[in-house]
Amino acid sequence: MKKILIFYASYGGGHYSAASSIKQYIDDNYTNVQTYMIDCVKYINKAFEKVTTTAYKEMAKKAPWAWGEVYYKSENGIIAKVSSTSNKIMAVKMAKLFREIKPDIVISTHAFGSQMTSYLKKKGKIDCTLATVMTDFAPHNQWLIGSEFVDYYFVSNDNMKDLIVKNNNISSDKIYVTGIPISERFLQKYNRNEILEEFGLSSNKKTILFFGGGEYGLGKNKTINILDFLAKTNHNIQVIAIAGKNNKLKLAFEHIVLQNNRQNSIKVLPFTNKVPELMNISDLVITKPGGLTTSESLASSLPMIIINPIPGQEEQNAEFLEYEGAGIWIKNNSDVHNVINNILNDDIKLNNMKKNSIRLAKVHSTKNICKICLEGKENKND
Repeated sequence: MKKILIFYASYGGGHYSAASSIKQYIDDNYTNVQTYMIDCVKYINKAFEKVTTTAYKEMAKKAPWAWGEVYYKSENGIIAKVSSTSNKIMAVKMAKLFREIKPDIVISTHAFGSQMTSYLKKKGKIDCTLATVMTDFAPHNQWLIGSEFVDYYFVSNDNMKDLIVKNNNISSDKIYVTGIPISERFLQKYNRNEILEEFGLSSNKKTILFFGGGEYGLGKNKTINILDFLAKTNHNIQVIAIAGKNNKLKLAFEHIVLQNNRQNSIKVLPFTNKVPELMNISDLVITKPGGLTTSESLASSLPMIIINPIPGQEEQNAEFLEYEGAGIWIKNNSDVHNVINNILNDDIKLNNMKKNSIRLAKVHSTKNICKICLEGKENKND
């Protein structure tokens, strides 16, 4: 039986979701295979995992500029050295897990898991295939540490591959432009009218899916201001406003709906597991540009209005989407109302953004990653 170890880390939800999609696809489509999904940081030290993930959330929420500093300085210099050195130390404990499972393949959706595995391969402690799945739209050097011991790199776009090959001594032959792993649910066909009816929505209005930022509550004032504008606009629209796990944001959204008597055209939701269905019925999404949400939006052919990116990887994602014509980034100096008005008034622009989303989408990302890792081939029709 082939054993596959899938690493993730709980710094944001994207790494976990990508790992989950890979595990689910393998479990559903392959026999005589055993998968193990492990939080590589929590396995090493639960207290360290709790402290570092809490620090990440607090920085992202209260001082996103600080996270941006950490992100860029961890590419090179002392922070990069401390990070890679600490991962070598932690890899010693990780060796116990490898002795217990004896994996044939390791697939890592976080740089830490890839670094620790490559270090153990370098030291001759383990012998396995190592695949690194990069979960954003621009490369970062932390992903590339120990690259000579990585067998496959999976990236989201051609520009990432070109930059990695150009700036690092890494063969293009082991870099695959598959896209970021997403749930197979985004490939399913849905009955639009049934979903609209389920959420009490109209079939003759433009539908906007609005992600409020979830538990981080990023850019709360701007987020509330956007929903208030949508509630007051004369455009023939309806809005699905998702507050996630942020109850204060949910209450603020509900207050706006009541104030403007828009119960029929603005639906406020907490955390929901029906994102594939909701993206399927939407014409436009307003969201932070996390790697996973961006990939899901592209797979759903959705133009994006980008708000509140965390400095670092999310700003790079926003730059990529704007450059490729699939998104519009509302920056701090932007006239929010003017940006939204312009896009709602311009069906040609909206349609062009939709076409660019379709062009960029990698809908078979999860399938191709699994086929390459387990069979050494990919779906050439994607």
